[in-house]
Amino acid sequence: MTSHHQNPRLTSTERAADLLTRLSLEDKVGLMFHTVIESGPNGTLVETTGALSKSPTSTVVLDKRMNHFNVHGLGTPREAARWANALQALAAQTEHAIPVTISTDPRHAFTENAGASFAAHGFSQWPEPLGLAALDDADILEHARIARTEYLAVGIRMALHPQVDLASEPRWGRQFQTFGADPERTIRALRAYLEGFQGAHVGEGSVACVTKHFPGAGPQLGGEDAHFPYGREQVYPGGQFSLHLAPFRAAIAAGTAGIMPYYGMPVDLQIDGEPIEPVGFSFNRQIVTRLLREVLGFTGVVVTDWELIHDNVAQGQVLPAKAWGVEHLSPAERMLKAIAAGCDQFGGEECTDLLLDLVHTGRVAEARIDESAMRLLELKFRLGLFDDPYVDEDEAAEVVGCAAHNEAGFRAQAASVTVLRNAQDDKGTPLLPVPREQELRVYVEGMSEKAARRLGRVVPRPEDADFAVVRLPAPYEPRDDLLFESLFHQGSLEYRPGLLSRLRTVAGKTRLIVDANLERPAILTPLVDIADTVVGTYGVSDEALVAALTGQIAPRGRLPFEIPRSPGAIENSPEDVPNSTPDPLFAAGFRVEVVPR
Repeated sequence: MTSHHQNPRLTSTERAADLLTRLSLEDKVGLMFHTVIESGPNGTLVETTGALSKSPTSTVVLDKRMNHFNVHGLGTPREAARWANALQALAAQTEHAIPVTISTDPRHAFTENAGASFAAHGFSQWPEPLGLAALDDADILEHARIARTEYLAVGIRMALHPQVDLASEPRWGRQFQTFGADPERTIRALRAYLEGFQGAHVGEGSVACVTKHFPGAGPQLGGEDAHFPYGREQVYPGGQFSLHLAPFRAAIAAGTAGIMPYYGMPVDLQIDGEPIEPVGFSFNRQIVTRLLREVLGFTGVVVTDWELIHDNVAQGQVLPAKAWGVEHLSPAERMLKAIAAGCDQFGGEECTDLLLDLVHTGRVAEARIDESAMRLLELKFRLGLFDDPYVDEDEAAEVVGCAAHNEAGFRAQAASVTVLRNAQDDKGTPLLPVPREQELRVYVEGMSEKAARRLGRVVPRPEDADFAVVRLPAPYEPRDDLLFESLFHQGSLEYRPGLLSRLRTVAGKTRLIVDANLERPAILTPLVDIADTVVGTYGVSDEALVAALTGQIAPRGRLPFEIPRSPGAIENSPEDVPNSTPDPLFAAGFRVEVVPR
């Protein structure tokens, strides 16, 4: 006899409620953990500890009854689909055959950072979200629809994005995944993003989005990131907490499936006159239950950010548990506080035994476990995972990173290029667009010779060139003491003196085009004095940059944040007020229009 939860004619809520009554406590607790998983060679399951995953796949699926996993390394699209099917087949061996929800951080752009995002290996490649924000909503919608198609093809059903934090602190190392500093721009981008990934509502053809990081992670003290102990504090000297909250109001109204609070702990924050406890947001009942659930009316899944309970030890390094404000508590006490705050899932953890013990000893009621388990089951039913969790390997190989998708990503990369300066020569001719109809000599740095040959004949010395193109990596302070620290670009936004001196030498010998990577708003003040032309990019291949410089694809990106004039200007502006540095070099929204020849 078919159980109610197996009847696709019933609503997802009815099916989830029926299944919940059939689950053991171990099954329900397993739903509440969402950790890292990796694929093996040729799409096989990894049955050892991985680079970051803590246990063999069969251990977390069969023994710990877990069925939410954030996938890191993937092979080819065909191998990714094969791995997803193998994972679902393993989950089908459990008593109730609860299918796996495979999630991912963004993996359609350029930044390879195991703590935040992945480069587009096999997937179509687009600008970072900052670059999408430099364009218009139609480009964002196209990106999201294509990314959804590619995720679905390999069995990924949950996006641990979009990131709608306002980039109000120029030094913050995570803003490359935001939509910039402007709240209205961010809200428009968010709506297009959710429409593209989820559709009008979450259903069988959706990728469920977890919008992050509630209630806005941008105002980090001194711009330091809350992944690390020195960046644990969020501050609001300008009194703009509600401004940072605005994108999340919009996300809830647009039907986001999930919300992820950030690691940060608020300092001296009051809401409606009530002091807010200075603990990490996932430990904060005033933020998760009272504000998110009761005031804003969010009924979806709340997933904590990763590793709040235990230290993360991997690759010979440690990253302390992001238990900011509750460092003195034991792992069990931290878990109790996050559950009491109202969180449904523990990101990056697999300590199911700890939660089981809390229930068995009466410190957590099973009814509280049921509350979260119901939300998590209902979302799986809405996604159609119980009816068919498998994917087609051939379709994945055909669809993911196909020519049409790659072409769309290439166009978006080139179009997102933001021209900030385009000086004229003595004859009144601007350097851009670079003429394509005549043989020019070009000197390049930071660009492949293959791509450069589309600009002209590549020469080895600037003095032999008609012009030079130099691509600059983003400036930052290298750090490598803690796990992941070397992957986050933090600290100073200034270019080093030796680099600037060398650029002056090049500019003294030929006309100079400088491309500045704007994963953060670098201090460009010396560059505009040195170079004839300055452009900003947010994840653009060499070939796409050439297409923009030559006018093959018109560069039309607008700055998603302002460019501060100096480090002192940043230090004199409040962390929570977007675009607030005095006398910025370039205002948010700025661009120089390039007139076709």
